Amino acid sequence: MNQSKDYFDKVASNWDNMRTDFFLDEVRLVAYNTANIEEGKIAADVGAGTGFITEGLIKNNLKVIAIDQSEEMLNLLKDKFSYYKDLKCVQGIGENIPINDNSVDYVFANMFLHHVENPVIVLKEMYRILKSGGKLVITDLDEHNYEFLKTEQFDVWMGFDRNKILEWFKDAGLENVTINCVGSNCCADSKCGCDKASISIFVAYGEKI
Repeated sequence: MNQSKDYFDKVASNWDNMRTDFFLDEVRLVAYNTANIEEGKIAADVGAGTGFITEGLIKNNLKVIAIDQSEEMLNLLKDKFSYYKDLKCVQGIGENIPINDNSVDYVFANMFLHHVENPVIVLKEMYRILKSGGKLVITDLDEHNYEFLKTEQFDVWMGFDRNKILEWFKDAGLENVTINCVGSNCCADSKCGCDKASISIFVAYGEKI
């Protein structure tokens, strides 16, 4: 996790440019539509980075708690959206989310789960902070074989088997779980120029009843 934190601290200032090469705005639109977001509700953006998911939540007038382990990323996010009074930025990790039980209507995590050591613990934490009736939406990578993402971008998991995600969601206590294709891929080039990744992205949804 420290390697991952160091990596994201280092690339924070250029992350918005890098991100546009990795995946499209379509990813967050699918996430919002899947959650059926409503104005005035409270959303947690876990692994918020510089605010890819947060930006659209703000545009839709939700109250947002942005959580990230990288202080550099959070500082950029704060500066970018300093005009928005209903944004709170909190430094923290997915295995111990610094939010009270039963306190948010939505939890979003985009391209975050493959960077954590223990997704099962993280999903249980996300479930914990959801209110009854709350919704969790994860957008992440399908299982793949691109080893350079582990060494160059410090991915912990080489994507996920969707059946495993389904199992983990249910084990965390989530109900009405669905997993679908986002409809676009995440793309990345190896630094050596010897490999190029193009990986399909899924959207996983569950509710806290």
